Amino acid sequence: MHGDTGVVTTGFGARYLDAVVRRGRFCAGIDPHAGLLTDWGLTVDAAGLSRFADICIEALGPVAAVIKPQVAFFEPFGSAGFAVLERVIAGCREHGALVLADAKRGDIGSTMAAYSTAWLDDSSPLCSDAVTISPYLGFESLRPAIDAAHAAGRGVFVLARTSNPEGGQVQTASVPGGRIVAQSIVDDAAAENASGTSTVGLVVGATRSHGLDLAALNGPILSPGLGAQGATAADIPEVFAGADTRWVLPASSRGVLAAGPDVAALRAACEAARDEVESALTPFS
Repeated sequence: MHGDTGVVTTGFGARYLDAVVRRGRFCAGIDPHAGLLTDWGLTVDAAGLSRFADICIEALGPVAAVIKPQVAFFEPFGSAGFAVLERVIAGCREHGALVLADAKRGDIGSTMAAYSTAWLDDSSPLCSDAVTISPYLGFESLRPAIDAAHAAGRGVFVLARTSNPEGGQVQTASVPGGRIVAQSIVDDAAAENASGTSTVGLVVGATRSHGLDLAALNGPILSPGLGAQGATAADIPEVFAGADTRWVLPASSRGVLAAGPDVAALRAACEAARDEVESALTPFS
């Protein structure tokens, strides 16, 4: 793993940096879609989902710095699916991983506050170390989640420049001042992190050059797209040229999960992906 970050930070940022120093800059996704359950020889029902979850907790929990369960793949199973998700969150955290709930919530007022309670408050069985949120009702609509994360020492990851082609229609549109929408989100996040807590992270895809100035962010950058989406660890330094790579968190889901259901093979795939990322990023740290 890489050494001293040289970054003075508190709150969620300190917890994040500790995790990636110990375990490497890599986020393992847990995406139990129907095709993967079938590939693993599991039934596409709550029982299959439960077995899938147990394997992932055992294989990934002890080695991944950050684990990202995709909430959408648990929702089709209703209350049984959410019960499994609760177990994934608790189990991975017990093994020492940070859990980033990939829920992409976004709303206003009391509704956003309720989402914040669900994903960031100790009173909720879904409480995670961080949650993905969408700013496309306006960055300030995220205030309840940002404030809740600050108060609890947790984090939020705001969608900025996503890997899907359709995102460009909105994310690269111009706003007053000559910036694009995605850069305005980066700048708002950087302003939130000026206190040193690094509460606000971003989601910036690894599959293309994004054209963003991330130098002042002082917060984590979740970078999905490794493996099945086509990005490689070797691409990351170029994609994030100019950013502080100590905060860059490449992510892979299907690329790692394809090694299951054998626990040892799944863990080895996670470790191999992490080591490739570390090898690519360490010269630039």
